[in-house]
Amino acid sequence: MLKNYKKLLIILTTPLLLAGSYTAMAQIVNAKKETGAAKKEAAAAKKEKEEAKKKEETNEELIPEVNPSHKDGLYEDDETINYKIKLKSTYKETQEGRLSYDVLTDDNRTVLTGHFPLKLKYKDGDTYSVTIPRQRPGFFHFNVRINTTSYDDTIKSVFGVSPLKLTSTLHRPADFDEFWRETLKELKKVPPDFKVTIDKKQSSKDKKVYLVEMRSYDDVTIRGWLVIPTFGHRFPVHYRVPGYGVPMHPNMDADDFIAFDIDVRGNGISRDQIKLNTDIYSTTGIEDRDRYIYRGAIMDCIRGMDFLYSHYNLGVDTGSIYVEGGSQGGALGIATAALDKRVKVLTVQVPLYSDIRDTYDISATYTEQVFPFKMFRKYYDTHPGYTWDDFYKVFDYYDPQNFAPKVHCPVLMGIGLLDLFCPPRSSMCMFNHLGTKNKEFITVANSTHEVNFNYFMFQNNWLREQLRIP
Repeated sequence: MLKNYKKLLIILTTPLLLAGSYTAMAQIVNAKKETGAAKKEAAAAKKEKEEAKKKEETNEELIPEVNPSHKDGLYEDDETINYKIKLKSTYKETQEGRLSYDVLTDDNRTVLTGHFPLKLKYKDGDTYSVTIPRQRPGFFHFNVRINTTSYDDTIKSVFGVSPLKLTSTLHRPADFDEFWRETLKELKKVPPDFKVTIDKKQSSKDKKVYLVEMRSYDDVTIRGWLVIPTFGHRFPVHYRVPGYGVPMHPNMDADDFIAFDIDVRGNGISRDQIKLNTDIYSTTGIEDRDRYIYRGAIMDCIRGMDFLYSHYNLGVDTGSIYVEGGSQGGALGIATAALDKRVKVLTVQVPLYSDIRDTYDISATYTEQVFPFKMFRKYYDTHPGYTWDDFYKVFDYYDPQNFAPKVHCPVLMGIGLLDLFCPPRSSMCMFNHLGTKNKEFITVANSTHEVNFNYFMFQNNWLREQLRIP
């Protein structure tokens, strides 16, 4: 019996032993595969490193870094301003020459100049320190020129001094408020005839997309895109108004908001009645304050608010509507918040046309004209008898700075310090005229007519705090 039991035990355990050995063998094979893969990865990384080193050896250049001691490029008027300039050379030939710098006001008046001699050997590096004396409130250019045996370049940067102390003169027409009150009355006379049509092709299981149509000022039909999350019942609204010539699209990224993106007249899907290219949009009707294109465009933004307030049934939380706009959209957003108290929060980036008179003075010093005064000057040059007084007589009704004192909701503004379209001084002067005390601004030191990812991360947290969204 014992002998038979042993045989039975062997028969029963043999498959387990075989299975165990197969498992062990599989583990060994997998380990070998993993080791082989790791070796391949290591070899690829080594090859990549060698190629990068080889490229560095063959790609001769001089690598500059220009950094202010304050990362955001902002200082107070009782502080000295400090910059570090780092240089590294990969030229085989020793680089000799000089590093020169100058500090200029934003309208190109010289404040300070200086230079250092340069001598950099292969793979050599050096750091140069520049200290700038205390300056009055304003924005200043810090330009660094590097001239060596084989290299010639200029690195431009901008720093600001006590921007909250900047002031500008308001050239607000005496009948400014009356003009816009009458304009709002005219808008109310136009039946909106709202039409909402689902767009099944652009909708998803998480979000429904709708095409929205409505009649606006002067009986012009405008359109926009409405995106509503399919979960939940009521949402705050992210209402976005357009940049200059930028067509709007359904915003599928706003998970915690209903997203409403409007195309004002002549923009995107609202171009069927008014077709204007970007070369003439900003000058259309510029000689008549009543017929200027932006009178209707601002009313289109107000009509968009009318739409949101009349569609509570779609899940709109009318107590939590925030307006956002960049560039032209920034200007439209400021005007909308000034004229419509239903706007609960406003965020703007690089707000176009702000403090238009100072923007004219600053842009006049540019070696090459840029938007928007490139268009305004072209109009001026091609219309004999037209004067800058004629221009301001109309544009003073549309300058965001003149709307600013009437904005009382919380405001966040982001600007790029290298922006030529919207000079930082002009943006900050407008900001300082805002009627609200709940306002913040963010500067991006190395950006032109834009902000960066970090700004939008800050904006997201700031909005949640303002609208009390968890």
